[in-house]
Amino acid sequence: MQSRANYLKAAPDVLQSMLALHMATRKSSLPPELLDLVDYRVSQINSCAFCLDMHSKDLRARGDTEQRLYMISAWRDAPHLYSPRERAALAWAEAVTRLVDQKVPDEVYDEARAEFSETELVQLTMAVISINGWNRLNIAFHTPAGNYKPSVK
Repeated sequence: MQSRANYLKAAPDVLQSMLALHMATRKSSLPPELLDLVDYRVSQINSCAFCLDMHSKDLRARGDTEQRLYMISAWRDAPHLYSPRERAALAWAEAVTRLVDQKVPDEVYDEARAEFSETELVQLTMAVISINGWNRLNIAFHTPAGNYKPSVK
């Protein structure tokens, strides 16, 4: 797939707002491992190859296991691999990404609120909004995947 444009260079002033949102979510009280896990799952849902490459490498660099990466699309069937907090975050991220019938079900909200404070849930929602935006940019402009090097140590 041929790259269509380098959106970072084409509109750097506009991209600063996306980067600011992303950085704000990374400075939130949520652990980076949880945010990477959510980013990976949302990128799977959206079929964003660039972001899947990035977040799988970041998760591995943080020490996450291959088994958890391989099983994330079936996380509901492997509850022993993910903590209750991670499962609530994944359910919330999926619901916010898919918006089935234009809503997030009350039971998903209730599960998320049992694991996250109101502030954390807003932070998580903004992280989901951010990765959905990045997915759409990378998919629209055919950003090539495979060359990402994690900066996570």
